[in-house]
Amino acid sequence: MTFQDNFTELQRTIEDNGASWASIDPRSAARMRTQNRFLTGLDIARYTAKIMREDMAAYDADPANYTQSLGCWHGFVAQQKMISIKKHFGSTKRRYLYLSGWMVAALRSEFGPLPDQSMHEKTSVPALIKELYTFLKQADARELGMLFRDLDRARESGDEVEAQRIQHTIDSHETHVVPIIADIDAGFGNAEATYLLAKKMIEAGACALQIENQVSDEKQCGHQDGKVTVPHEDFLQKIRAIRYAFLEMGVPDGIIVARTDSLGAGLTKQIAYSKEPGDLGDQYNAYLDCEEVDPADIGNGQVFISRDGKVMAPKRLPSNLYQFRPGTGEDRCVLDCITALQNGADLLWIETEKPHIGQIGGMVDRIREVIPNAKLVYNNSPSFNWTLNFRQQVYDAWAEEGRDLSQYDRDRLMSIDYDGTELAQDADERIRTFQADAAREAGIFHHLITLPTYHTAALSTDNLAKRYFGEEGMLGYVKQVQREEIRQGIACVKHQNMAGSDIGDDHKEYFAGEAALKAGGTANTMNQFAA
Repeated sequence: MTFQDNFTELQRTIEDNGASWASIDPRSAARMRTQNRFLTGLDIARYTAKIMREDMAAYDADPANYTQSLGCWHGFVAQQKMISIKKHFGSTKRRYLYLSGWMVAALRSEFGPLPDQSMHEKTSVPALIKELYTFLKQADARELGMLFRDLDRARESGDEVEAQRIQHTIDSHETHVVPIIADIDAGFGNAEATYLLAKKMIEAGACALQIENQVSDEKQCGHQDGKVTVPHEDFLQKIRAIRYAFLEMGVPDGIIVARTDSLGAGLTKQIAYSKEPGDLGDQYNAYLDCEEVDPADIGNGQVFISRDGKVMAPKRLPSNLYQFRPGTGEDRCVLDCITALQNGADLLWIETEKPHIGQIGGMVDRIREVIPNAKLVYNNSPSFNWTLNFRQQVYDAWAEEGRDLSQYDRDRLMSIDYDGTELAQDADERIRTFQADAAREAGIFHHLITLPTYHTAALSTDNLAKRYFGEEGMLGYVKQVQREEIRQGIACVKHQNMAGSDIGDDHKEYFAGEAALKAGGTANTMNQFAA
């Protein structure tokens, strides 16, 4: 709906309510409505789900159309990210948000910093989704508010051509609101608990939920040891629960991302239920590490399964967990992914121990033999040592080519001594093109970094503290922060404006007219940063 459409509708509404509404200005009300495009989280979820579906189709047509996101742990971080994307690239197209359960646990729990083991309050996840979108909506309101002020100035100066240009910019404004892929961990309980939390996350605005096949009460970070998976049917119950939640909330286009941790998970808590040979439960159990048992050697409390007419004893640990056969991780990942897509999931996530296109692509090729349009969300994780991994990949590739590697020590390739070498330059180029290469060769539709802004906050704070509390003093802030904000055009250098001061002034004028006590006068120190 254009601004003029809003104005016409509201003018009619105000007139219909007679003299008691005479002091309400339809133009001001239309501006407020234009600045607040999304009235509910469900409006956001429906809008962004449609975007994701269109992006998935575009990727199927051409893998160059992959999508990206960065994990954001606060609404301000998300807001600044999207403002930056619009500033540098002119559009938010194919750029999303990611909500990391790791960062919720580490930064947003009332218990304080926690490991990524689903110990944080489940309600903190939908609360963060709501916060992220509150800040993105405010970015819309701020940007549109500045355009309306420019429009007023153009009309006051009699420049109707400029006024028409600005009005067109307002009517064609691209929102900062983009899709979010939100981490629901292992579902925080049984399928009913997953369904209830999914509804809250969707209501807050989430159009895509990512769920993993770990045991809820034993959930571990994807890059930690001790991961425990569940039989397929247990996981599929939760996928169905999320689909029911999307349908109940009126978001039929909602996206389910099924994550498998089987590559790094060597344990299971349950033996799967099986009715007949070759069914899903039997396939899961076939990966258990078992030993054939002589009936004469049966001990107290042992558990047995039958396999090919033999009595087998699965290896059970003192923790009461069962062990998978070593070397079965990739096969289990492939089965997990095929099964999830056949039962309602839309996208896959394979948690790997390293960023290796050959490894990822090999599994995706096997999945696509059954599901041709299978595609991944992939974690470009800060848990990987990207520099060392890619330098070693180049080293190994060169070794296969028979190149002279006498100047390199494979175990020391992280050393700064190698930074200027041809090998390091080759590795950096592979890192630079990793996302495009993996999108093309390994079926990755969406590339994300789970917790980059956790690391950037730590790094920038360390640099500021080192300078400010050291010899540089105030210059440490001015030179490294404020001067760079001004020169790089960082919007929040005018922090009062970013926090909503000008929006508030506009509202004061709408509500109080000439009696409005506004903050943006000549004494406002933000005027020092005028362009």
